[in-house]
Amino acid sequence: MRIAVTGANSSVGLRLLRQAAACGISVDAGVRSESAMRSLPSHELIAPRIISYRDPDSLDALLRDCDSVVHLAGILIPGKNTSYQEANVDATASVADAARRAGLPSFVFISVLGASPDSANAYFRSKGEAETIASDAAPAGVVIRTPILLGPGSAGSAALLAGVKRDKTSLLGGGKYVLQPLDVDDLCAAVLSACRRPVAGTYELAGPERISYRNLVLQTAELLGKRVQIRSVPIWLARLGAAVRGRLRGGGITPTVIDVITADEEVEANADSALGIELTPLRETLAKLQEKRTP
Repeated sequence: MRIAVTGANSSVGLRLLRQAAACGISVDAGVRSESAMRSLPSHELIAPRIISYRDPDSLDALLRDCDSVVHLAGILIPGKNTSYQEANVDATASVADAARRAGLPSFVFISVLGASPDSANAYFRSKGEAETIASDAAPAGVVIRTPILLGPGSAGSAALLAGVKRDKTSLLGGGKYVLQPLDVDDLCAAVLSACRRPVAGTYELAGPERISYRNLVLQTAELLGKRVQIRSVPIWLARLGAAVRGRLRGGGITPTVIDVITADEEVEANADSALGIELTPLRETLAKLQEKRTP
């Protein structure tokens, strides 16, 4: 079996490449620069390729002789020269067009809980629009919606660990919003399962435990043998500050991003059984972060 992966140098991409190679799956790993290519793991089953979402030929070369494509690329935090439309919608459309040209039987797209083309939130709306594109890109269009991802190297883990480094940490709204964290390795296992046995549909995949972000910080601190005092930052104040900084900088943390971060995560029917995986208990996931910090 051979799969193509876009955004292969992302935290999820790097874990997915290693897991795929360990399972004997060949991967064409798409990245956008030489420096990104150098960050990929070296393995005989991993073939790095430089791509551009504006260059159909590069995407055709990436997908040639593959059985499926996994589209990981996308952004939550916009920059001066990168918008949700370009990074989340247009890039997905480019890969979808290439998948049709290649006649791929399946297209696996990683989305986010809350995605909807009708959302008032620009990020959730862009991911919802991308879902529609991905679903129509192949006979088996598979969309996997995820919550915050935890695991070595993930953005969610980096933010969590940064919060417990200090004796005092400030959380938006006191961290009362409720999350359902997913182990990044569980997501990778689900992706590979979807590539092996693709069944078209939209799947919501979350971890086995719902927990407030405040308690997640406290639980992580306990595992690391630390005590953390939590202070609350009013969400309205954070949104106001983000709006001002966003106008001055032309990107970065915006009110849209803050609304995404503080949204409650919940699924009606978890797709772990449908995707053929077993979820890792939250405490085991957090223990991986502790092991990563050990010299």
